[in-house]
Amino acid sequence: MPELDRIDRKILDALQRQGRLPLTELAHEVGLSTSPVTERVRRLERAGVITGYHARVDPVAMGRPLLVFVELTLSSKSGELFEKLRAELVHEPRVLECHLVSGRFDYLIKARLSAMSEYRELLAQILQKIPVPAQSNSYVVMEEIKESLMLPVDVPRG
Repeated sequence: MPELDRIDRKILDALQRQGRLPLTELAHEVGLSTSPVTERVRRLERAGVITGYHARVDPVAMGRPLLVFVELTLSSKSGELFEKLRAELVHEPRVLECHLVSGRFDYLIKARLSAMSEYRELLAQILQKIPVPAQSNSYVVMEEIKESLMLPVDVPRG
């Protein structure tokens, strides 16, 4: 990873807030001309610091108002089993996030769905594809208080 200076951090902060910010406006915001800002953005993209640009879509508008978190605990564990589960979940579009975690359960899954009936179907599908017994605990979100994809950039002053 490249060393990120104050200008790089300002660029990242601005692009996280507004990914479609024109380079001329970005340059003005960070205090450089367009050409050096363009080169910095390209360098950050090549280095994998900027991994993409995304449109945030309203889940309700897409017919997916139900947000569910699932703790999944496997009865046995192995690298092969983890890979099998990974292969199943990585291609499931209703699963927004899946994390192998430490603690009292193995996986934390975040899913966006149309209704509880779809959730029951998804959970059954996931549990059927696991070759060992598994236990799940589900948490249906009643109110979304904060959701953000922005990482703190910590722009140094000066």
